[in-house]
Amino acid sequence: MKAHYVRPLDLRHGRVDLNHGAGGRAMAQLIDELFARAFANDWLAQGNDGAVLPAPAAGERLVLATDAHVVSPLFFPGGDIGSLAMHGTVNDVAVMGARPLYLTASFILEEGFPLADLARIVQSMAAASRSAGVPVVTGDTKVVEQGKGDGVFISTTGLGALPAGRELGGALARPGDAVLVSGSMGEHGMAILAQRESLSFESAIVSDSAALHGLVDALLAAVPAVHVLRDPTRGGLATTLNEIARQSGVGMQLDEAAIPVHPQVAAACELLGLDPFYLANEGKLVVVCAADAADAALAALRTHPLGSDAARIGTVTADPQYFVQARTAFGGQRMLDWLSGEPLPRIC
Repeated sequence: MKAHYVRPLDLRHGRVDLNHGAGGRAMAQLIDELFARAFANDWLAQGNDGAVLPAPAAGERLVLATDAHVVSPLFFPGGDIGSLAMHGTVNDVAVMGARPLYLTASFILEEGFPLADLARIVQSMAAASRSAGVPVVTGDTKVVEQGKGDGVFISTTGLGALPAGRELGGALARPGDAVLVSGSMGEHGMAILAQRESLSFESAIVSDSAALHGLVDALLAAVPAVHVLRDPTRGGLATTLNEIARQSGVGMQLDEAAIPVHPQVAAACELLGLDPFYLANEGKLVVVCAADAADAALAALRTHPLGSDAARIGTVTADPQYFVQARTAFGGQRMLDWLSGEPLPRIC
């Protein structure tokens, strides 16, 4: 008996249809020819409703982080929703001090979305997965009717292993601690805005989207006295520092001139009336550590390509109001409050 011929997916001209999410042959073909092929690994090849994973090393604890990605546009300078989904979840696990091990991915597709664009997103995410050494081990796909989605949404969950004795968290900042950042602020948010609004600048602004677990490893190997790690995504640096201040019951005093911002981002913000300290980042760390460890932390960050522009930007203070303030270039004080409203929606 001849095998039943199934026409391959038309990844050049085809489009997503409702059958691709219906659980039948079309869905199986989409999974086999696109997702399974791109993300290929032993756990995914099990083909079950979930992945059976090995236990972490003795004494290690599990860290679980979940994220949803609705960025618009789907493709932007420096990345796309696929690589962003991988980087964002890896980073959420890494800033807990954990070693990222595995990811899950759920795709919600809109009917009519070009399969060529979907393939580009999946392949980008798979490349980011391989580069990070963090496999996608299970997932899901759903399709919604045309007009009820916006191309592609991706939800991810990351699992990591936290070594015994390591404790990092937003409630652990103490008065006198140093506040550091691993590089310049605002590039991802401005890259998204420029792409979305078709803005042209003399120098292209590129998203900083990157997996940070290698940078975190280098930092923690050199400086065990790190108290807090965060990646300042939505709401930017200012909102992230306010979160830490509230969790720890402290204030922060920053030096505005010490906070690195690339000249093209600063110029674009001045033109558009935006503040770079509230723009999203997808490849930067905020570090709070003991003051006597700050120089060693800076040195460790600067030895890594993703931390070459690291800077010490301020100090944790005792403040019952939990204020985050910055000393301006003119010698005054500026309050950096929580982000109010949503000046730039759907940046991740």
